[in-house]
Amino acid sequence: MPATHEVLNQPPPLIDYDVADDPALLDALVREEAGWAADDVRALGRLAGSAQAREWGRLANEQPPRLHTHDRFGHRIDEVEFHPAWHSLMQVAVGHGLHAAPWASTRAGAHVARAAGFYVWGSTDAGHTCPISMTYAAVPALRHSPELAARFEPLLTATEYDPGLRPPLSKRGLLAGMSMTEKQGGSDVRANTTRAVPTADGRYRLTGHKWFTSAPMSDLFLVLAQSPDGAGLSCFLLPRVSQDNERNDLSFPRLKDKLGNRSNASAEVEYDGASAWLVGAEGRGVQTIIDMVNMTRLDCVLGTATGMRSAVVAAAHHCHYRAAFGRLLADQPAMANVLADLAIESEAATVVAFRLAGATDRAVRGSEPEAAFRRLALAATKYWVCKRAPGHAAEALECLGGNGYVEDSGMPRLYREAPLSSIWEGSGNVAALDVVRVLARSPGCVSALLDELSLAAGADQRLDDAIARLRKELADPAQERARRLAEAVAVCLQGALLVRHAPPAVADAFCASRLGGDWGYAYGTLPANLDFASIIERATPKIAQPSGKTQDRLDLRQNPRSIFRTYA
Repeated sequence: MPATHEVLNQPPPLIDYDVADDPALLDALVREEAGWAADDVRALGRLAGSAQAREWGRLANEQPPRLHTHDRFGHRIDEVEFHPAWHSLMQVAVGHGLHAAPWASTRAGAHVARAAGFYVWGSTDAGHTCPISMTYAAVPALRHSPELAARFEPLLTATEYDPGLRPPLSKRGLLAGMSMTEKQGGSDVRANTTRAVPTADGRYRLTGHKWFTSAPMSDLFLVLAQSPDGAGLSCFLLPRVSQDNERNDLSFPRLKDKLGNRSNASAEVEYDGASAWLVGAEGRGVQTIIDMVNMTRLDCVLGTATGMRSAVVAAAHHCHYRAAFGRLLADQPAMANVLADLAIESEAATVVAFRLAGATDRAVRGSEPEAAFRRLALAATKYWVCKRAPGHAAEALECLGGNGYVEDSGMPRLYREAPLSSIWEGSGNVAALDVVRVLARSPGCVSALLDELSLAAGADQRLDDAIARLRKELADPAQERARRLAEAVAVCLQGALLVRHAPPAVADAFCASRLGGDWGYAYGTLPANLDFASIIERATPKIAQPSGKTQDRLDLRQNPRSIFRTYA
């Protein structure tokens, strides 16, 4: 090699590290009753940080799914072809129970353990977590019809990835998707025009068009359609293939060409008398499917926390090795301020995500106070945390300079993905207006939130002052103030959790900036007297030092261990 091609001052590849080596995550596992899953989460973290898993994520995004509407003879088939890397990612996710497995477990913390696996494994690729999330969220909605739940839930919770178009009950495991949005209505699903007509066998025939269908190659879909005789919007379970091995009457005109989420297919769908079962009562479709929507909200927060953690880990890793102007970037005061600010945002997202996962777990097991807390806190957190993601990804990318703007770094993939969770199930205003709705109609939810915040009373004056302001603001839930109210709820909750559970350096920095107002308009504007080094250290990954030896590559698809098999 010519001397000009000698590679100097570049970090080693960010591979072969434990993604789950995350203090905020590991502490939350214990705190939220899932400490029993720590060893399995750490094992999954090592798989997620391996060279092979990172390569699967790259390939799945660089070779996106393709829609085949017809076979070579002209028969309509409407099949989506995925790269083998996608199936490898899916096999690990399903095999480790990151989809619907916790619904089959009665152990305390099962939903938290699943959240931890979702958070860790999602770092490999965000796109494939969409069908994983949909399947998780479908179960509580399906339970509105006990007969359907009894038939399909055991297969939805099974840890067997079984792709391919076959009758649902003939498969070893099932995945679920969701079809709500139509082109004329968007988030206003009551404007849907897809209609359902009952048949003599007790099913319904659906006719209409959906603008977005998540995970079109799923086995089952929850679909909203208008019931006859003015009954209103109802929820239906629609199989891709009938038990007679006949393809249902639906077709995919096209896949969406999306900003991010490249590895995952999202489709438009046409129903031409497609057969489906009614889920829940006629005219109660929104109330039925809202259980699914609320579960996907939790995954929006978790997925965003994953993206933030991935971004700040990549930035901290780069700056830990890259030197400029005579010092490592991480030791430069200006860069240290940026990295610490990004790390604080990430840790705040993680700690609140797992508090909500714990609330979900306890609500599922019958805790009314936790259900009330979750109802308000999840809507506010979904709004705020997801809204923070694009700016966070952009700043982390900039830490790598021009290297971060190049696809090889992986940072552009994080940046493109960042807006999705804020848009999913209804963009920012939908979540913010839901906060206003809860404040106006559910005083028990407000009390539950204030009880949670009171646990941090007296720990930090800046937090106490912010909560006092919030109490006054909650009394005026006007729609014009929806976003400010959602923000105030979420930021106070993050502050209260960090003051109680994070190291003093992290909590002090958060309260000084986000609550105390000693902060600029961009990341990297924290007060100068904070302990940047301690904050950054929590976000800096520990990788195996290059040894010159070639490591054997693991085949992660072989016998994945579900964190639920042992503890169900």
